[in-house]
Amino acid sequence: MPVRFVAEVSSNHHQNLDRCLAFIDRAAAIGCAAVKFQLFKVRELFAPEVLEQSEVHRAREQWELPISYIPKLVARCRQRDIQFSCTPFYLQAVQELEPFVDFYKIASYELLWDDLLIACAQTQKPVVLSTGMSTMDEVIHATRVMREAGCQDLTLLHCVSGYPAVPSECNLSSLETLREHCECAVGWSDHTVNPGVVYRAVHRWGAAMVEFHLDLDRQGEEYQAGHCWLPEEMAPVIQQVNCGLGADGHGVKAPTASEVDERKWRADPLDGLRPLQQVRETWIQPASVR
Repeated sequence: MPVRFVAEVSSNHHQNLDRCLAFIDRAAAIGCAAVKFQLFKVRELFAPEVLEQSEVHRAREQWELPISYIPKLVARCRQRDIQFSCTPFYLQAVQELEPFVDFYKIASYELLWDDLLIACAQTQKPVVLSTGMSTMDEVIHATRVMREAGCQDLTLLHCVSGYPAVPSECNLSSLETLREHCECAVGWSDHTVNPGVVYRAVHRWGAAMVEFHLDLDRQGEEYQAGHCWLPEEMAPVIQQVNCGLGADGHGVKAPTASEVDERKWRADPLDGLRPLQQVRETWIQPASVR
C-alpha cells in the first residue's frame, strides 16, 4: 500500500482563497493523498490571560481560516482527487467540519482535551491524532477515550513538537511502541524537513502516513521557523518512498521476467565459461551487433 502523504497548510494561506486553492493544486500535483487545513478562533484557542498580555498571540487572528472558504476548498479537492482534512480547535468546529472532512486531524496540543476527542470520535469519521510531547500513558488514555466514543478508524502520528525538530530527537522507534500498545495504524508527523528521517520512518518503522507542513513560495507565516517543506523538496521524497515500497515484491526467490534470457549467459558449471554449453551450440550473433 502506498504511504499516504498529507500536506499541512497550517497558517501559510494568508486568508487568501486563491492561495488556499493553490495549496490544494500543488499538494495533488506532487502526489499527496490529502491536504489539511486548520479551523481555529484565536479567542477560543488561547486563555484570556494570555491574550491580554500578548500582542503576538492576538495578531494570530490574521491566521484564521475563514469558514466560508471550506465548501470551496472541498470542491477543489474533489476536482483534484485529493482528500480534505481539517483540524478543529474548538468544539463547535467539529460540527462545522463534519459535512466536509474525509477525516479529522487532532493536534498534539489538544491531546489532553477529552471533550474534543469524544466529539470527533462520535462523528464516526476517521481520526488522525498527533502525539507530540505525550507520554505513553497519555496516548493510551486518548486512544481509549476515542474508541469508547465510537472511533473505529484511528491513526496515531508520532511527532516531535519542535519547530524545527532535530533528527537526533526524532525517536522513530516510538512508531513501533505506538503500534504495539494501541493496536492501530501509525505514522510520522514531520517537522525536520529532512528526507532521511522520512525514509527511515517509512522503510524501517512502517509509517503508513506522513504529514508535513507545506509552503508554496517561502512567504507563508510559518516558513521562517524552519519546519515547512517546499513542493519541489517534497515531490521527489513522495515519489522515491512509494517507488521503494513497490520494490518489496512477493518474497519468493525466483528469476524475474527480465532475467529469463540472462540465465542462459551464466557460466557453465563444467568449464566456467559463458554462456551455458547448450546455448553455445546454437548461438548466432544477432544481426544488429554484427
